[in-house]
Amino acid sequence: MVMIRLARVGAKKQPYYRIVVIEKDRARNGRSIEVIGTYNPRTSPASIELKHERVAYWRSVGAQLSPTVAKIVAKAPVATPAPEPAPTPAADTAAA
Repeated sequence: MVMIRLARVGAKKQPYYRIVVIEKDRARNGRSIEVIGTYNPRTSPASIELKHERVAYWRSVGAQLSPTVAKIVAKAPVATPAPEPAPTPAADTAAA
């Protein structure tokens, strides 16, 4: 079974985590299939960088989230693309 879980990469007493896709029976820091984000609990507030489209893909093919990663994914803001500004009438007349 494939899991999405944390792999610790920080120094002693300075935790920093990668959010990885990995086989469930592999070691915590073993060879992962893909790194899909990072989590730094030492910043205030904790910084989370996550590839939401990759999380959605792996969940669609049957990957399970660990309980901790499920909480992180729920807290992580989904980055929405910025809407394009509407053209102004003045810009339309100048172009014509």
